[in-house]
Amino acid sequence: MAAARPILGRVLPGSSILFLCDMQEKFRHNIAYFPQIVSVAARMLRVARLLEVPVLLTEQYPQGLGPTVPELGAEGLRPLTKTCFSMVPALQQELDSRPQLRSVLLCGIEAQACILNTTLDLLDRGLQVHVVVDACSSRSQVDRLVALARMRQSGAFLSTSEGLILQLVGDAAHPQFKEIQKLIKEPAPDSGLLGLFQGQNPLLH
Repeated sequence: MAAARPILGRVLPGSSILFLCDMQEKFRHNIAYFPQIVSVAARMLRVARLLEVPVLLTEQYPQGLGPTVPELGAEGLRPLTKTCFSMVPALQQELDSRPQLRSVLLCGIEAQACILNTTLDLLDRGLQVHVVVDACSSRSQVDRLVALARMRQSGAFLSTSEGLILQLVGDAAHPQFKEIQKLIKEPAPDSGLLGLFQGQNPLLH
């Protein structure tokens, strides 16, 4: 009997969507590496627009936590407001209207709250989740690390922004590759991941 084929987690523009979670003003001074996380998410957003990958944006209780920060570059996107610690209830209608959807690329905050719960809800729907590790953070780096490990245990893929971008574009002959190459010419800013992943961390094995 042939062994079951593993799920490879390939990412293609026509069956993917980018989720941007709760990168709002009141989190600016509380989230570790906030400027770096937003910078990487902004890069993912620019690539999504170049490749015509749909993008959904949420804001957690904006009356209290403020609007999405301008440096994300999300002008033109209509944020969906929520109080739930998952993006999925607020985006249910959008998800239901996309039967071709297979992969969700997930950026934002906080890793142990809305990112983790969104991941579990999406996996429960049978979707593949690609957590953009250099575009997700928390107030606590312990919470961030354990949340990433928890998502991986549940079946999410942990990926860097550049790894996902190159999967999406697929070929240096792609008509948008030169524009995308400009965006990834400089490595993503350091968001403390090397410190988290250093050594033989038992949580990630």
